[in-house]
Amino acid sequence: MWFVDFFLLLMSALVLVVCVLVGVAFLTLLERKVLGYVQIRKGPNKVGFVGIPQPFSDAIKLFSKEQINPIMSNFWSYYFSPVFNLFLALVLWMCVPFFSGFMHFSLGMLFFLCVSSLGVYTIMMAGWSSNSNYSLLGGLRCVAQTISYEVSLALILLSFLVLISGVSIFDLIWYQNYVWFFLLGIPLALVWFVSSLAETNRTPFDFAEGESELVSGFNIEYSSGGFALIFLAEYSNILFMSMIFSLIFLGGDFLGLLFFLKLVFISFLFIWVRGTLPRYRYDKLMYLAWKGFLPVSLNYLMFFFGLKFFIFSVFV
Repeated sequence: MWFVDFFLLLMSALVLVVCVLVGVAFLTLLERKVLGYVQIRKGPNKVGFVGIPQPFSDAIKLFSKEQINPIMSNFWSYYFSPVFNLFLALVLWMCVPFFSGFMHFSLGMLFFLCVSSLGVYTIMMAGWSSNSNYSLLGGLRCVAQTISYEVSLALILLSFLVLISGVSIFDLIWYQNYVWFFLLGIPLALVWFVSSLAETNRTPFDFAEGESELVSGFNIEYSSGGFALIFLAEYSNILFMSMIFSLIFLGGDFLGLLFFLKLVFISFLFIWVRGTLPRYRYDKLMYLAWKGFLPVSLNYLMFFFGLKFFIFSVFV
């Protein structure tokens, strides 16, 4: 019997990973199309029908190029950092409850916090092991930025977990049957979205990849397959943060088509922001995290603690 369960687990995880990778491929196509129209030009439209197979031809091109290894790099760290980066980005999706009847994390949100925190180490190792000043500076920036915004993300998440008295993803869905949490904390939703942009190194917070200052940031020495894996991990994280936003703030009913439309809309917002806003200064990014978002999320956490205590004392 355990063999059947294990096989079911393996197949469900495999289907999920394949679907995420295909979703990432078409997210890159959507981004290139949207950025094209934002800049009043066409996006990719030469390969196949209106450019739909473009992501797959890009993948073939990237993975068939020659892999370059800098002679002064720390080879094993340099080589395996992108692999572990993508691995962690895909493992993150395992906290999604599978409906094949075998896997349901009762601690799904804790799993999300733990695994998302590990992603920093792979970028730090990629930046350090390349043995380049640009990549080291990009890696350090990314580590500081990710750790800073993780604090406000964790506090916002904690606010809603206090409200529902649980850490399961299903609890978040059940408690939003009648009203979305977005309506309970609109400022928190906006702070979460901006923190997600910073967490995934997206414009206007893409200082780890600042082309104008760091040539290409922490991934400057990576080409072909290594770059493709870093790229896949970044866009997988964007999709995941969009899904978590839909779960926490927009009701998040897995079984409905509406959930996936919400997910695509939030992903579109990530792209829209990239096409609209310029890059900030690095000191302003840190100022925003520690003097802007941290007080707001802490105050909301105290408010939700008080609200929960009031509800218990009055109604229980």
